[in-house]
Amino acid sequence: MPPHATRSLSPLGVYCGAASGARPIYAQSARALGTEMARRNIAMVYGGGRAGLMGHVADAILEVGNGTQVTGIITRQLMDKELGHTGIHDLRIVDTMHERKKMMADIARGFVALPGGVGTLDELFEILAWAQLSIHDHPIGLLNVEGFYDPLLALMEHMEREKFLRVSPRDAMVVDSDPAALLDRMARHTPRTPRSHSGE
Repeated sequence: MPPHATRSLSPLGVYCGAASGARPIYAQSARALGTEMARRNIAMVYGGGRAGLMGHVADAILEVGNGTQVTGIITRQLMDKELGHTGIHDLRIVDTMHERKKMMADIARGFVALPGGVGTLDELFEILAWAQLSIHDHPIGLLNVEGFYDPLLALMEHMEREKFLRVSPRDAMVVDSDPAALLDRMARHTPRTPRSHSGE
């Protein structure tokens, strides 16, 4: 990508918790991201849930009311538990989590992770691994609310020092605590080519 050029992040794959977390700042930041995405008309593709941070991002986009598209992909098992967000524009039901994650990855032109649990980490690390293997070159962002991801970043820097990462975490991801700044930086981000040493 030429210097100073920007890329489209739409649709943006959003990974985050189906819980709201222990502190109100998590939900506030999720809603701020959704509002900023709608302001920029960045469509969202996500796990299709109505609860937790997932629901907060989707609801914030819908509340802006400018037609920014929200696509959810949810498994039949979760839909049967009435966890799907039926108010979004496009809710797709698949059979397995593998299908869910692949469909999200196929649709998205960028990815951002908010605070979450093991499901969020599973999604984030899969898409990071695919970047390391040059399966995609889309920007990956971390909305690092109140330092939530600081321990993870420290672990990844340790992995890099121990020669188990071919892409530096600073090159592989854009990290910011402010939703608007994160989107700005992701739109300008050019992922680095993986190094040749062994390790995944």
